[in-house]
Amino acid sequence: MRRYGKHTDEDDIRSRPNRKGTRPRTNIRPAHEDAAEGMVLTVDRGRLTCLVEDRTVLAMKARELGRKAAVVGDRVALVGDMSGKKDTLARIVRIEDRTSLLRRTADDDDPFERVVVANADQLAIVTALADPEPRPRLIDRCLVAAYDGGLTPLLVLTKSDLAPPDKLLELYGDLDIPYVVTSREELATGDAAGRVRELLDGKITAFVGHSGVGKTTLVNALVPEDRRRTTGHVNAVTGRGRHTTTSALALPLSDDEGWVIDTPGIRSFGLAHIDPSRVIHAFPDLEPGTENCPRACSHDEPDCALDAWVAEGHADPARLYSLRRLLATRERKEGD
Repeated sequence: MRRYGKHTDEDDIRSRPNRKGTRPRTNIRPAHEDAAEGMVLTVDRGRLTCLVEDRTVLAMKARELGRKAAVVGDRVALVGDMSGKKDTLARIVRIEDRTSLLRRTADDDDPFERVVVANADQLAIVTALADPEPRPRLIDRCLVAAYDGGLTPLLVLTKSDLAPPDKLLELYGDLDIPYVVTSREELATGDAAGRVRELLDGKITAFVGHSGVGKTTLVNALVPEDRRRTTGHVNAVTGRGRHTTTSALALPLSDDEGWVIDTPGIRSFGLAHIDPSRVIHAFPDLEPGTENCPRACSHDEPDCALDAWVAEGHADPARLYSLRRLLATRERKEGD
């Protein structure tokens, strides 16, 4: 064995080469203060199309972001080639804080949540009044996700020429949810788009609905210059439609008056990720009454203080019924 004395020449010391390169490792990351601001329009197999000023730029996520993924609606910071030319690729180095978040799980037993849209102002829940039949439990679940994520819900009822909307609207009247009712004829003439448009101006609106309800047809009427493929055939046996939208896409309304985000058709909307205690925030007339509730109250048990709060005249009993119906959606399937 070779031994070294007190005055060993450094040239005599054998050093092992760094197989990962000679650059020293550091926890300091660049701030990218000169990064450009952009908005994610769509995501496709790891490539993100972003709007940077007045042009679309193809980008990928920087490795330093780790598992954090950008979704449609995200405000991001980009570096690299942002010319928007063919075969160029920028890099997303930062995802800005989100103002709202629409999330879902595959079902109520699935521990993995899926982020659908970020930074939307409202959630348009599109439901056909017939062909296919409306699914109130699915609507309830979308409402819970909207309230939890900080989005204002909006009901869009289609195909009113096949069935009247009164019965369905009665279920949600006490929630004070804005709504619009359309028919197939109005969609064809553009009248429906005009009335829906009044509720979208100046806002970012995400559209959700199960297949066959006419969601993408409505989006095409709202943004005719960016038409998406629509072949929403409804199976006569199952009452379900075929998915015509396969990825979420943000589309601008004309004159910079807002954005529409079309999302793929859904057949289930799991709520495993949602804490039921947060749903009460969507009921400001009931929330003060929870101060006397027992710890970890489900708001649907004998000792719940909301019963006394309503009995004293502080809120309408129908509102408490609506709250409890929404909270119960996690325990029921959408088709019930």
